[in-house]
Amino acid sequence: MTKLYEGKTKDVFQLENGNVLLKFKDDCTGKDGVFDPGENSVGLKIDGIGKENLKTSIYYFDMLKEAGIKTHYVSADVENATMEVLPGKVFGHGLEVICRLVATGSFIRRYGEYIEDGTVLEGGYVECTFKNDAKGDPLVTGEGLAALGVMSPEMFESMKEQTLKITKIIADDLKTIGLDLWDIKFEFGYNNDEVILIDEIASGNMRVYKGDKIVEPVELTKLILNR
Repeated sequence: MTKLYEGKTKDVFQLENGNVLLKFKDDCTGKDGVFDPGENSVGLKIDGIGKENLKTSIYYFDMLKEAGIKTHYVSADVENATMEVLPGKVFGHGLEVICRLVATGSFIRRYGEYIEDGTVLEGGYVECTFKNDAKGDPLVTGEGLAALGVMSPEMFESMKEQTLKITKIIADDLKTIGLDLWDIKFEFGYNNDEVILIDEIASGNMRVYKGDKIVEPVELTKLILNR
């Protein structure tokens, strides 16, 4: 295998069959040792979270397949914390898509003078950031993505529509076990102008509450899978 990319929470390898292998790590985004999916840098290591994130991804990728939503998922090896996926081009140098159902985290840090922490965002709010640690993962609008030549307006609308649909599926599933999804982070790619979900759907990429307490990633995976 040839290593293509070393990411914050995964390493990416090229396979001989043309597909790509994702190797999940135990690193999590956060700050000062506190987990925060909204942060743009690794802030802590949680033993076993790589495999837990993979298990969650398998669970939700299978669910999306049943719902008729195309993703890059092919297969997985939980013991080795790896997932085989279809090849896909990323947008620009990497783009993260966040769907917010409740205002919190970096959203409040930016807009707290207008909205209170914990306010429900009816229908969901989708925002995009470029993956650029040096610049703090800057926000970019759909119009900005088109102006920069990163994606067409049609591709952006497809990505946004899929984001809202996928988020609702996950939120509804979590609701069945008494959990509330506040926000979640995705990545999308494209093949022949078709926008598809790539990367992972991990417990480490979502902010979930049980009552008034946030559920830590490892515990979240246990609640999702052991029902």
